[in-house]
Amino acid sequence: MRASVKRRATARASGERGYHHGDLRRALLEQAERTLRERGVEALSLRELAREVGVSHGAPRRHFADRQALLDALAEAGFARLGEALRRALARAGEDFEARLRATAVAYVRFATRDSALLELMFAGKRRAGAGALREAADRAFAVMVELILQGQASGAIEAGDPERVGLVLFATVQGIAALVGAGMVRERQVGQLVGDAVARFVHGPQALRRGG
Repeated sequence: MRASVKRRATARASGERGYHHGDLRRALLEQAERTLRERGVEALSLRELAREVGVSHGAPRRHFADRQALLDALAEAGFARLGEALRRALARAGEDFEARLRATAVAYVRFATRDSALLELMFAGKRRAGAGALREAADRAFAVMVELILQGQASGAIEAGDPERVGLVLFATVQGIAALVGAGMVRERQVGQLVGDAVARFVHGPQALRRGG
């Protein structure tokens, strides 16, 4: 009986230590992202994450009510990281519009190819009914590109018209490049040149490549 009481006390202590894991929410999301990258979304579960992080199996539920809440939080964090990558690329590109557009497009392709499973989760999550927070996170991330399109139109660097339609054409092109990289049809070291060619055509038209971009 004493041994049983001791085991229960040890379990309680372990659970308490597990819950007081520092920033447990961040640790869980970081481990979830690693699991997603290495084994896919099917391998994600709160119980398995708890084991991998080293906390009691119930501790994650203090931050995520269920598996779907975890996936939504992971997707939202992904959009935040994507937005940060786009803004960082834009800040480093200088003032030339074409260079700014090229830098942000390359940053997107890098993210899309290195975190393809996360990106798929992000886009799938924002289409789900009731995912208003995710759609807002996506809008914040892509606001960088939208603002860039508007700036380009205002300066005459790119065609006038519905900025959403113009942006979708650009996004389809960039997403296509990411898909080619993911399929092994384009090497990662070719991304910069390929994106540069695509942006040059987008800005200058078909004559861009004939005159060397």
